[in-house]
Amino acid sequence: MSTYRTAVKLAPGRTATASLVVDDGDTALALRSGDVPVLSTPRLVALGEEATCRVIEGAIDESRTTVAVRVRFDHFAPVRVGSTVTAEAILARVEGRRLTFTISARDGSGLVGAGRVTRVIVDRQAFLAKAR
Repeated sequence: MSTYRTAVKLAPGRTATASLVVDDGDTALALRSGDVPVLSTPRLVALGEEATCRVIEGAIDESRTTVAVRVRFDHFAPVRVGSTVTAEAILARVEGRRLTFTISARDGSGLVGAGRVTRVIVDRQAFLAKAR
């Protein structure tokens, strides 16, 4: 039996959200991913990942965690400092220890980004032991 097997019953359809009021530290300028003072793509992706983590909160035991192994994301619109952005994650597919989520992010004007995140359930200690 693999140390990665889990008896956790995660079913597709679980959802969660994460929100952010954009501040100067979230901008492309601050994160050096561009030279404009609007919400950066890396920060928007991180917000989506935060929502995926919330989907599975409490569903796996503390000896395990999930790690992102693939992110595909489109950033559609600029978001100003002071705006609120909310990312929603939906667990779309469960394949053994592989979890696939769809994510979307919206501000007060509509959709600003969307994509997919794949996370894998891992043994926390074994994973950390492999870190370089």
